[in-house]
Amino acid sequence: MPEREDGSTSKAFMDYTLVVTVLFLTAFGLIMIYSTSSYEASVQFGDAGYYLRKQVLAAVVGIVVMLLVAWTPYHFWEKLAFPIYAFSYLLIFMIIPFGYEANGAKRWFRVAGISIQPAEIMKIGVILFTAGFIVRLGAKNIESARGFFSVLALGLVPAILIRGITDNMSSAVIVLGITVLMLFVASRDYKRFLAMGAVLAGVVGVVILVVKNMPENSGAWRLERIRAWLDPNAYASGKGFQTLQALYAIGSGGVLGKGLGESVQKLGFIPEAQNDMIFSIICEELGLLGAIAVMTMFMVMIWRFMAIAYSSPDMYGGLLVVGVMAHVAIQVILNIAVVTNTMPNTGISLPFISYGGSALVCMLFEIGLVLSVGRGIQIQDL
Repeated sequence: MPEREDGSTSKAFMDYTLVVTVLFLTAFGLIMIYSTSSYEASVQFGDAGYYLRKQVLAAVVGIVVMLLVAWTPYHFWEKLAFPIYAFSYLLIFMIIPFGYEANGAKRWFRVAGISIQPAEIMKIGVILFTAGFIVRLGAKNIESARGFFSVLALGLVPAILIRGITDNMSSAVIVLGITVLMLFVASRDYKRFLAMGAVLAGVVGVVILVVKNMPENSGAWRLERIRAWLDPNAYASGKGFQTLQALYAIGSGGVLGKGLGESVQKLGFIPEAQNDMIFSIICEELGLLGAIAVMTMFMVMIWRFMAIAYSSPDMYGGLLVVGVMAHVAIQVILNIAVVTNTMPNTGISLPFISYGGSALVCMLFEIGLVLSVGRGIQIQDL
């Protein structure tokens, strides 16, 4: 351990609370994926553990990646930030000629039999590059209009590409949200954010008002998700079907739930329940208490993110943690909001728990970044 001038020693910090929380959520996710997907996997593939085995492999790879990144000094990634950011753009464009379609969306491509979702890699690229870009700009330049909107463009441009090429609104919102929150933390002038928030709220309000009063024969079929959100019963056989089934699952779970593995809604009522709607099955099988326990674990994770960011050795490390915190927090909030019909259905997964190999590996990579920043914090031995 390095020795200080006063003769005391210091050691690197490892946030074991964060490690345990991440491992718990990952393990819990594997249990819920098996419970949720076993019926559908049996019907489609004749193998109840089909989805589980794929996710276990992704979890093992992700945990190895997390540990390797955690033990790598985080400034190593600062040097690779632009190449990763640029490479993520290339992957997005590769969707056009090489991507394959699943569930009506073309968002993935296969490499050696492994499905890769470029939007997940883009989130990492945005976090790494935006953090370095803000540090290089400095506090003075970021207050200028040019500096502010330059940083904002780092998330806005990839968000537009993700939405346009892959038709993935949820990932586009997350990428932009990550950038905005990192910029918010780095900026001392909050007037622009208040103005942006007011404009956004106004636009959302106008859209809802217009859609609500628009006749059904208007031909605005692209707004059907918003209509289904406003009145899911009216679209019970269409866009509102999945939301209604999820609400039935949540309501039938009660306080204590029906018991692990006892869900009825997963038996073909909620399409691919192991993905975006897995939180509804958690509510049905483990009840309100199980849902609160899951949300509590995410809150513990956010708390540890904030503690590490606050104690970070430098601004770059702090912004990396803020970026990861933004990613996790936004995705959790949006997923639960969609499942409970608090917002329109956008198809967004629950971190560490929903089925999705590339998403899990990329998320664990980000946790490795946070742990690496945490290891840069020196604890003094008295």
